[in-house]
Amino acid sequence: MLVAIVIIVILIGVYVLFMNTYPVFGRRPSQVDIQRFGKSPQYAHNKFENPVPAMMNMNFGTTLGILRDMIKGSPYRRPKAPLPMEKPRFNVNGDTTVTWFGHSASLITIDGKALLLDPMFGRMPSPFPWVGKNRYSGGIPFDIAELPQIDAVILSHDHYDHLDYGSIMKIKHKVKRFIVPLGVGAHLIRWGVPAAAIEEHDWWEDVSFEGLELACTPANHFSGRSTNDRGATLWCSWVIKGKNASIFFSGDSGYTSHFKEIGDKYGPFDLTLMECGQYDERWADIHLMPEETVQAHLDVRGKVMLPIHWGAFTLAIHDWNDPVTRAAKAAEAKGVKMVTPPIGQTIIVKDSDVQSYPKANWWALP
Repeated sequence: MLVAIVIIVILIGVYVLFMNTYPVFGRRPSQVDIQRFGKSPQYAHNKFENPVPAMMNMNFGTTLGILRDMIKGSPYRRPKAPLPMEKPRFNVNGDTTVTWFGHSASLITIDGKALLLDPMFGRMPSPFPWVGKNRYSGGIPFDIAELPQIDAVILSHDHYDHLDYGSIMKIKHKVKRFIVPLGVGAHLIRWGVPAAAIEEHDWWEDVSFEGLELACTPANHFSGRSTNDRGATLWCSWVIKGKNASIFFSGDSGYTSHFKEIGDKYGPFDLTLMECGQYDERWADIHLMPEETVQAHLDVRGKVMLPIHWGAFTLAIHDWNDPVTRAAKAAEAKGVKMVTPPIGQTIIVKDSDVQSYPKANWWALP
């Protein structure tokens, strides 16, 4: 019995030491931060919460069903060959442009500023990224050294498929400012980003940044990077407005009335980057189904929709191109203009000539 107790104590000690020293997990907000969070309408019961409760607690039967579906598998959960990529154009002068790098990582150039959204450039969204299969494209269509100076990295939340330790470590020296939801700054500080280069925001806060008008807006999701930090940091969507273009970035979210509220306050948008992927009816409260992606685009009063959160990783049970296939069908039925540029292709955001956007259905290939 004594030996068993000693072994258990040692294992607990090793676990605690690992959780506190392994940098990929980030850092929980401090007590000073938590006192500051108490002023947020989203903070209650010592954590951030959705105003519309998200059902994420799976019962035993549901859990068994998910495990069964995962084991059963499908030959189409990953593409049969690496996805095509194009070399991006890193020109921050002149036109407003968007370059999608797979999943939610995107580069926006607007009014001469370069903004990186959720820059996950790693091979696998996990605390142990060397385990598991590589991203669908096999990599990213550029070398990190080729990135221009980044005026701001804008983050939606701290999940591994959006906030990647390895990517931040490689790009942080190129970034002037990190603009993030409440609490996410603690991770960045642990990774060596100066606190003075970070600003945190709550929902419905308007932000002026070097001539751009941003807004931190709601999303129905959750946060967490380890076993006991769910809700320790906030999650959000973002409004980005320049002199001649307006863009909405949805982050991750289930479908609620907040999309219409955002559209009423900040719309219309020339382009929306809308979450579309990693969904399932069993967790529809925290991820949009493809048909809801199109409706959310309409709710925020978007003109052109670029579906994101797909095309890089298998994080759900659906086929790899099911998100864009279903979204394209729903978009056609509702008269929504949807663009699907290949990974790395830089597109110009236009406020009037929507017919000139690229129309290649590369994702329909086997």
